[in-house]
Amino acid sequence: MAKFGGAMTALVTPMHEDESIDYEGFRALVKRQCEGGIDGILPLGTTAETPTLTEDEEDELIKIAFEEVRAFEKATGKKINIILGAGSNCTRDAVRYCERAKKAGADAALVVTPYYNKPSNEGIFRHFKECSKVGIPIVVYNIQGRTGKNIDVPTLTRIADLPNIVAVKEASGNINQMMDVISIVKKAHPDFAVISGDDGLTLPLIAAGGDGVFSVVSNLTPSLITEMTHAALDGDIKKAREIHYRLLPFFKAAFVDGNPTSIKYALSLKGDMKACVRLPLVEVTDSAKKIIEGALKECGL
Repeated sequence: MAKFGGAMTALVTPMHEDESIDYEGFRALVKRQCEGGIDGILPLGTTAETPTLTEDEEDELIKIAFEEVRAFEKATGKKINIILGAGSNCTRDAVRYCERAKKAGADAALVVTPYYNKPSNEGIFRHFKECSKVGIPIVVYNIQGRTGKNIDVPTLTRIADLPNIVAVKEASGNINQMMDVISIVKKAHPDFAVISGDDGLTLPLIAAGGDGVFSVVSNLTPSLITEMTHAALDGDIKKAREIHYRLLPFFKAAFVDGNPTSIKYALSLKGDMKACVRLPLVEVTDSAKKIIEGALKECGL
């Protein structure tokens, strides 16, 4: 398994009704992830509602994540990667967030394509070049649906040639592009990890030569996502396929009315946290609730 492969959870940020952060709920979430066998956690990603968090809130979430992971590692001897979200549409801020991740002792920083600005391919390359200079492993996050800009394969090839670029979180939704990344970028850099950013594409991507997933669904069921991912990586496609199709209804329902609103509602049904989100996000619609409830029942979750 690649150093940054396997099953990793893009963590939600639990909140109270007044939109304040439920830090103890976050602590419990991290603990459940560790106990569920997950290979890594990603605080401060998109699923964490990071655009609405203050830096003081982010610092507290980082502190809690490290406390729980380090305690678990000490007790069990198992290594769990901590990848900290470090994205911004301002390159200077992205560099500063990468420096924060390095200072905290993170295993890597996740840097998203600059959003809203819609830079040229050259601008994207230079953005990652500046981040790579910090000296922490960088996971490139390609998600055109949120940023308005796809990192095409030629541009990613240039980025992968930079020092400290170790992986891509591929959430383009384009399996053909993902296979091109594997056949071109990974071929040139065998240690470069190609990681799914979409739960429903984890199995196809690994079957094509990918390395794992940054999962949203694993907030709810870390053990099953880990079992499916490891089975696929170990070549047990039959077992991985069984879990994939068992969870497929929820892979769809987990995004039926946006992210993280849908997964938070599912977590609330299990009593893990409240469904609260911070504006401009709002709770899922009644029709979405029925879809999520039905999917959980169908999946036996």
